[in-house]
Amino acid sequence: MSKKLAGKVAVVTGASKGIGASIASHLAAEGASVVVNYASSKGGADKVVQEIVAAGGKAVAIQADVSKETDVVRLFGETGKAFGRLDVLVNNAGIYEFASLDQITAEHFHKTTDLNVLGLLLASREAVKLFGDAGGSIVNVSSVVSTNTPAGTAVYSASKASVDAITRTLAKELGPKKVRVNSVNPGMVETEGTATAGITADESGFRKMIEAQTPLGRIGQPGDIAPAVVFLSSPESAWITGETLVIAGGFR
Repeated sequence: MSKKLAGKVAVVTGASKGIGASIASHLAAEGASVVVNYASSKGGADKVVQEIVAAGGKAVAIQADVSKETDVVRLFGETGKAFGRLDVLVNNAGIYEFASLDQITAEHFHKTTDLNVLGLLLASREAVKLFGDAGGSIVNVSSVVSTNTPAGTAVYSASKASVDAITRTLAKELGPKKVRVNSVNPGMVETEGTATAGITADESGFRKMIEAQTPLGRIGQPGDIAPAVVFLSSPESAWITGETLVIAGGFR
């Protein structure tokens, strides 16, 4: 059986754990050669690469902090050297620190937006330079909070609303170059980060509240998000661009 992404090359930012790691593994399972980007968790990225290779796929880990322009340029330069081309970019790297209005500082604002917004723009800019005449696909990982906007998340929600706006804007700007741009907007997903923070612990009141408001009755897993990214990266979505796909079990 042919694989959807056979012969393609994908970069997944922030892919050492959580949603990014699952996306990288799913893309590789469909035949893509994958660049597993990480900022600081080399061990996590190496583990993702090892698992992909053990399953018969191709992957390399490349360190880069995508909030830094020089790192982004190097990331895509090394991608070109490793695989000679690029077909898919998944902008997954992000930070989800929350702060109420009285706790917001310039440092918190810039830390969040430099990674969630500027990093996405810089990575997209460099990816387009590597896409060939056939174009490519950019998939941005946004969040349901771009529209749900819970209290205490002003900066984070604003950053994800920016991702949605950028998705629609770049879809129009890059369409003539045969580059499609879409986003997936997950609800609460259980990852290493949310587990460490106690957000998704079984006894967490916040988790129970979200589950009670979710028609499907549970929070998400990384594997709930990755297949949608594969679809938006593949020829199966060839006439889809500028869209935001909410993946949240019906939570709004």
